Amino acid sequence: MSFTPWPILKQKKALAGLIIIAVLWLMALFAPVIAPGEPGARVGRSHQPPSIEHVMGTTKMGRDVYRQFVWGARSSLSVGFATGIAITVLGTAIGLVAGYAGGRTDAVLDLATNAVLVVPNMPLLILLASFAGTVGPMTIMTIIALTSWPWGARMTRSQTMALRNRDFVTASKMIGEPAWRIIFVEILPNLTTLIGINLVGSIIYAIVAQTTLEYLGFGDPLKVSWGTMLYNAQNSSAIMVGAWWDIGVPALGIALTGLGLALLNFTFDEIANPQLRSGPALTRWFRLTRARNRELELGR
Repeated sequence: MSFTPWPILKQKKALAGLIIIAVLWLMALFAPVIAPGEPGARVGRSHQPPSIEHVMGTTKMGRDVYRQFVWGARSSLSVGFATGIAITVLGTAIGLVAGYAGGRTDAVLDLATNAVLVVPNMPLLILLASFAGTVGPMTIMTIIALTSWPWGARMTRSQTMALRNRDFVTASKMIGEPAWRIIFVEILPNLTTLIGINLVGSIIYAIVAQTTLEYLGFGDPLKVSWGTMLYNAQNSSAIMVGAWWDIGVPALGIALTGLGLALLNFTFDEIANPQLRSGPALTRWFRLTRARNRELELGR
């Protein structure tokens, strides 16, 4: 299951996903330029609708929603991507060691994986966050990472167990290559697509989990993120008073991020599983199938 970057560049879905994610990241990186000023500053009246002066309206406290949206992307994207990377690295490392070592090491790591896996993830996150009280982005990232790695570990372990008895791995063992080199040079490159799928899924989950915790009030209210924007909008009864922009703008940011990552994930799935491929290849397959069916009908 080797991975090469060229199939992604030829997939329209992947390109669309990359463009969406790139635009959101550029917006976050250049927040001081495109949305100068303090995001928590009061700049207008309460719940002003979108206008030329405030293109995305204002909150109940008179804060500019556009400015909060742009600055909030920094926290939401950085925590989501950093947590997704941490989940993937932790799950991949545990899965590789368990799958390659086998025996008692595999039994212990598999037991630990199952112990974390059987506990409902979101209730566990809420429970840990409630004990920690009001938590910042780093604490949220740590809580999510330490409770969300088992799925990636299970997938990696399963694939590693299938690869460890392949001829190229057996040949490496016979010539005396150390275990670390076999894992990182022989096995790991064949897991690249699987790791990519795990990474994208972990980032999506991390962003949703962070938003959920902050929406429930466990985040730091002084830190601007899409989750705290939703929390403040809920507390100010934005929907009840018709201030749809107060909730719609951060929700749109989360939805666009999820859409971009999902498009990338679809492409990784198609690379890993040719039966899922679509686009020109699938069109050609349908054309050839119809042509063959016509030939069979004429042959009768």
